[in-house]
Amino acid sequence: MSMSDPLADMFSRIMNGQAAGKTELTLPGSSLKASVCKVLRDEGYIGDYALIKEGNKSILNISLKYYKGLPVIEHLSRVSKPGRRIYRGSQELPKVLGGLGVAIVTTSKGVMTDRAAREQGYGGEVLCVVS
Repeated sequence: MSMSDPLADMFSRIMNGQAAGKTELTLPGSSLKASVCKVLRDEGYIGDYALIKEGNKSILNISLKYYKGLPVIEHLSRVSKPGRRIYRGSQELPKVLGGLGVAIVTTSKGVMTDRAAREQGYGGEVLCVVS
């Protein structure tokens, strides 16, 4: 049985893992999930990640990050969904919490934050918002 929205599943696992106080997560991997994890790591929301290939399958290991016992990620939600894709131009990308949060966007130049896409003049599909 195939999953209809693997990114939403990853976001749910991250939020549930943090609510349970886990330090590491293991989930099915893909290059898109790894790209999103790279942005989350670069922005300081997760500790680190590793995409491990095992034959024709891949596994994604994510280390979660906490500050003073509380999860660093307070809110992580999917914006563009399989049933309704949300595309925005470079000047129409959302600003999360007035710039304190980040929107993750997939562009023709790869997966990046809303700030980076705005600076480089790229629009694209808004995958999720993180704060």
